[in-house]
Parts: sequence; C-alpha cells; structure tokens
Amino acid sequence: MVTNKTIYDFTLDSIDGHPTPLSTFAGKVVLLVNVASRCAFTPQYSSLESIYEKYKDQGFVVIGIPANNFAGQEPGSNQEIKSFCTRTYKITFPMMAKVSVDGDDITPLYRFLTDKTIHPRTGWEIGWNFTKFLIGRDGEVAARFDSEVEPDSKPVTAAIEKALASQPAHTNCIAAAESVGPSESSH
Repeated sequence: MVTNKTIYDFTLDSIDGHPTPLSTFAGKVVLLVNVASRCAFTPQYSSLESIYEKYKDQGFVVIGIPANNFAGQEPGSNQEIKSFCTRTYKITFPMMAKVSVDGDDITPLYRFLTDKTIHPRTGWEIGWNFTKFLIGRDGEVAARFDSEVEPDSKPVTAAIEKALASQPAHTNCIAAAESVGPSESSH
C-alpha cells in the first residue's frame, strides 16, 4: 500500500507537555525509540545520547518516547522520567510524554509505524522497550532495530550514516526499508 503519510503528519506532546509536531524535525534523520526507565535495556540511554552527540551536527536527532506497555517498566510520571534521564544519563536529546506503543490504546504514531500494510518490511507490533525506528530525511521509515540491537552498533550507525548521506526523496516514493532483529514470521 502506498501512502503519502509520513511521521511528519503526527504530533506528540513533549515530556514537558507541549505539543510537538514531528514536522519540526523535517529534513533530519530521526531515531524514534520507545524507552523505559526500569528495563534491562535502560543502559542503552548512554549509547543513544552518544550517537545523538556524534551525529546531531549532521542533521540527526534521537527522540525518546517513554511507554509503560511492557512489564510496567516505565511507571513514573513525565516529570519523574525527565528527572531520571537527566540525572542518570545526562540526556539532551528530545524526550516526549509517555504514550502507549502497543495494545488497544496505542498512540496513532505507533499504529502507523507498526502497520504492516503501510510498512511491510518494518511494520509489526512492538515486542519490547527500546525498539528503534530510523526515519529518513523524507519522514519515511528507513530501518527498524529491535531492543537487543545496541544504538551504537555497526548496523545502526551504518544505517544512520547512509540516511544522513541521502537527500530527501519525494514523499510519494516508496523508500527501501530494512529491519534488523527477529524475522517477521516470529511476530
């Protein structure tokens, strides 16, 4: 299915409660990550901050999106989450307000990202915290990386560098997407 919709068509609230249209990030390469403070993958905050610092001057941004969908591992308020991220990991990349990334109350952005009809190579349910969607400068999903894939690993950094080197495509073009993680048949 071809759709003209991109992530730029969605708005999330910032961790401070301000509406943040994702079109604010148009033309940038974006790594969307559903995060949690009490997860075995929580230390990935360090490498998320590291890659943000490494590539931000080239037009790259990490966006942390807290979610409490998996084993109650993000139970805090937005202010508690912000404090934890700032104090523990010195996070400077944008953080959004807590949302649902799975289930009946899934936020529209994640319903779009996980829609297999729209994204046949990367669209399946979120399996756990720290799932990463790499978005090209055109707002299209370029790659998906599951929780186990470290943000500063070669597959992720190579995909970021490739996306940074690309010029924005027209939104009606179908972007070649790839995923790293379990095969789709396991979802």
